Amino acid sequence: MIKQVELIEKIEGEAEVSYTYEGDRIADAQIRFLSGRGIESILTGRPPADALAITPRVCGICGHAHLIATVRALEACFPELQISPKAAAVRELTLTLELLQNHFKWFYLTIWPLLFPKESVTMKAVEPSRIAAEAIALLAGQYPHNSYALPGGIVGEITPLESLGVGDRLERLWGIFRRQIADVEMEAFLRCDRIEDLQRKEGDLSRILREILDRGWERLGRSHDRFIVFGSNGLFVSGKSLATRITSSLDLRYLEEEPIEGSAALRVLYREKVYETGPLARAMLRKTPLIREAHRRWGDSLLSRIMARVCEIPHLLRYAMGLTRELDLDAPAWIDPGSFPQEAEGVGIVEAARGSLIHRIVIRGGRIANFQIVTPTQWNLGSAPRERPGVAQKALIGLHRDDPAELVFKSFDVCSVCTTH
Repeated sequence: MIKQVELIEKIEGEAEVSYTYEGDRIADAQIRFLSGRGIESILTGRPPADALAITPRVCGICGHAHLIATVRALEACFPELQISPKAAAVRELTLTLELLQNHFKWFYLTIWPLLFPKESVTMKAVEPSRIAAEAIALLAGQYPHNSYALPGGIVGEITPLESLGVGDRLERLWGIFRRQIADVEMEAFLRCDRIEDLQRKEGDLSRILREILDRGWERLGRSHDRFIVFGSNGLFVSGKSLATRITSSLDLRYLEEEPIEGSAALRVLYREKVYETGPLARAMLRKTPLIREAHRRWGDSLLSRIMARVCEIPHLLRYAMGLTRELDLDAPAWIDPGSFPQEAEGVGIVEAARGSLIHRIVIRGGRIANFQIVTPTQWNLGSAPRERPGVAQKALIGLHRDDPAELVFKSFDVCSVCTTH
């Protein structure tokens, strides 16, 4: 046996993977995250409202997801609280725009350089990221770790001009997707269920698809073929899937976290099993035709994972366009919920770019007695002994030395800072 340790960079933070080889194949891969920041401990003993300013700082990429998860957890502590349709729609829009921003950046800054290292495509990531950020600023302001949402709704009104500006930027993002990634009309792309139709198109997704197929990598990175989605909205469906068998009911009582030896992260289990979360899981639960076809051919592989995330972009754009068109600007932005209760518990769930994000709060004596954050990277990157490997761990085990282990690893979009909160 030969052991080899690699420090994985060019991710959000850093991770360490210890490979154990038997001959030329990976027999085990232990994934470790090296430093924690204690966000949950920092929150303990503080007034509940402090969480609105602290949790968005868990991550520099998914700040909106953490904010909305916290807001929803706090709102669950008010038994009679309601928010207006406008406030709900604005929150959905900022979350959707954050996902769009993430997907473009991941595709061009994480995946593309591993397949075409001599090509610089930075501007292909920068332009859509900037446009999405402009749309978010119109809805929520330009504060980097935004606190525009609070129990009862959102702060600030949305003007007709700002609403039109968001719609304009969504159209521009669709134009970029069509120009750069897939040369096809939106509705035709959303209906597509044949891989061959996509292969014949121009665009960067087709190019990556052909490149992976030409190299014979399309079945690499297969894992447990178990998927889970906790968040739901007008686009996503909650539930779990074992291959293609779907169960819609989930119960957070069966969710548990376990420590990982030598790591600052915790692994997360549901009914004592590991599950993959993220775009591939969401596509399997939604029964997205093109991704179901990719899964039928290649399983929960590297290629299926890449396709699921990129193909989620037009679904997100259509969803956001619908929210913008239906935005009721005359509805109140905020409805006063009153004072925080002295004793309460609440859970907030959102679908972040990498998958399901869960915040739990316990209030005792008017203060935070416990705050739990369960992030997507915990689901996907948690390690365990090789006899019961985690999701990414299993995807790496069995790879040959010549196989692209880094590409398989980064297909899960690693986020160290979220995982070591």
